[in-house]
Amino acid sequence: MTDLQDTSNAQVVLIVGASSGIGLATARAFAGRGAHLVLVSRSRPTLEAAAAQCRAAGAGSVRVAPADARDATAIAGIVSDLVDDHGRIDVVVHTATVMAYGQLEELPQDVFTAVVDTAVTGTLVVGQASIGLFRKQKRGTLIVVNSLVGAIVAPSMGAYATAKWAQAAMLRTWQLETRDAPRIRVCSVVPGGVDTPIYYQAANYTGTAARPPIPVDPPEKVAAAILRCADHPRDRISVGLANPITILGFRLLPKVYSALVGPLFRVGALTKTTLAPTAGNVHEPLPDSEGEHGRWPRRWDISRH
Repeated sequence: MTDLQDTSNAQVVLIVGASSGIGLATARAFAGRGAHLVLVSRSRPTLEAAAAQCRAAGAGSVRVAPADARDATAIAGIVSDLVDDHGRIDVVVHTATVMAYGQLEELPQDVFTAVVDTAVTGTLVVGQASIGLFRKQKRGTLIVVNSLVGAIVAPSMGAYATAKWAQAAMLRTWQLETRDAPRIRVCSVVPGGVDTPIYYQAANYTGTAARPPIPVDPPEKVAAAILRCADHPRDRISVGLANPITILGFRLLPKVYSALVGPLFRVGALTKTTLAPTAGNVHEPLPDSEGEHGRWPRRWDISRH
């Protein structure tokens, strides 16, 4: 049941991937505006905890809907229920993702497939349900969190790069395909390193634990960019001071990039902590390790474990 209030001014927002990291920070940010929220992720316990935070932050109403983003029937039902409750959806935010570390020749095929499928099929399912509704409403904003890795590649991140490159292509295509409806907007938010739990929730077959590359931004910074997109939609917003330089090097100086990316990745994205092979949260959620923040401050000494 929802605790409905006046919907005339408050935004109606669906957030997929709302129980942890950027999704949770975004949910709390919209709640601070008094938005009516439906929170989606795979884990009910963490969704309930997120909902409690959002109610405390001032949300107009909050409902939780446990579901996998790839489940078209479940997502369509959630969208339909939200429209039944409020008559419309103003913004859909899709942050759900899983990540894997490991060289492509060694990565288990089921892990690779799940990482790509979560990004590609999940975005397709959420996008189809959202844009289909927006066409009926004649307006609405879909905001999808992509990644710096959707514009570059790095060793041991082949699965995630494949997933995010494909997702970026899908979003750009949708931007072209909705040009006939100027009040329907599809936005891509592209962060670099962010202090969230995804790095220790990820599948990992490198032998060492992972961490975000510097500079490390707080998830609240990405959430602020998402809210800006909701207010003033843009095709693409980059979040991360190093993003433009990294992309420029990848595109314009490929030999230099290729020579440097391996050593820099080992120093900046992996730790000295040994780690047994793990599928992480790729196949099933790990509720105990979810949260808004990870284990890394905005800046950290790369010599730390």
